[in-house]
Amino acid sequence: MTPKVSFNVVTWNGERYISELFASLEKQTFPEISARVIDNASDDETLLRLREQRATTVIRNARNLGFAVAHNQGIRLAIDKWEGEDLDHCYVVIANQDLILTPTTIETLVAAMEDSPKAGSAQGKILRAFVEHPEDDFLAQTVCADIVDSTGLRPSRSRVFTDRGSGLMDEQEFSEEGEIFGATGALAIYRASALSSVRYNDEFFDADFFMYREDVDIAWRLRWAGWGSRYVPSSVAYHHRGLYGKEKPGIVERIRNRRSKRPVLAMLSTRNQILLVFKNTSVLNAILVSPWMLLSTARQLIYSFFFEKHVLRGVLFSLKLIPVLWRKRRKTMKNRKASISDLRRAFKL
Repeated sequence: MTPKVSFNVVTWNGERYISELFASLEKQTFPEISARVIDNASDDETLLRLREQRATTVIRNARNLGFAVAHNQGIRLAIDKWEGEDLDHCYVVIANQDLILTPTTIETLVAAMEDSPKAGSAQGKILRAFVEHPEDDFLAQTVCADIVDSTGLRPSRSRVFTDRGSGLMDEQEFSEEGEIFGATGALAIYRASALSSVRYNDEFFDADFFMYREDVDIAWRLRWAGWGSRYVPSSVAYHHRGLYGKEKPGIVERIRNRRSKRPVLAMLSTRNQILLVFKNTSVLNAILVSPWMLLSTARQLIYSFFFEKHVLRGVLFSLKLIPVLWRKRRKTMKNRKASISDLRRAFKL
């Protein structure tokens, strides 16, 4: 059968980016793409820009429901439309509003998924874009750089995840297709049957995360459910995340970057990291990697005490969600198809 694709975007005050994203979507070589936008109560001209996209379904929320809930709305709509179809050949593309696609971005991802029936997700090579002269509407222009934004989620023994290759020059090491732990939420393709296999009632992404690390959580759950994930370097896109950056910035730069975040975002980041590990780490694996996890946690708490005391709220808020997350954890572990040793190999421990 001919694969079916739903291209889903969550927007929030994205007027600067929407026209550019949809202009690149119109140039896609894949023949039929259903575009769906879920707007989280934008108060700029995002909706005006969206009205210019005639073949786009728009869901407007009355308030900002967060990345996870909004994407769940779009995924449910897509899967409901595919009732009676073979979901192994139906795909949901999750995209940020500040992306620029190259013409074969989606076609190449779909082809890779069709060639890899055990893959539940995939992503391409995402490079960085930035706006030159943003202060001047006349001179402002987008520049696409040869700097990596993400080539997949990279796990560590401490169960902290980063974007593989982030901030490095795009060189030969990022040109080989292969298995990755999971796909970043900036631009990922998911097999509809894989999403259905890790569904919690009406949730695909975990709604309790609101935003941050929900892409890691679903990647981890897909691993437990026996699905793999592919990196497809021939599928290229650009992400407005800035030109400069290092994969492992120095301590001063890391402090500056974290303190530049709004307190609520830093709190969510800390809270969701705790929830992520609690939901998805088996007891045996937690024991085996406890030295790395404890060291990482101790460093985080010490740093927060001296530099970002509001982040400690994230620890407290995570405790309130433990009962809810415990039920979700039990479902993941009950339905798992991968073994504990399979997950250890995915983390390389």
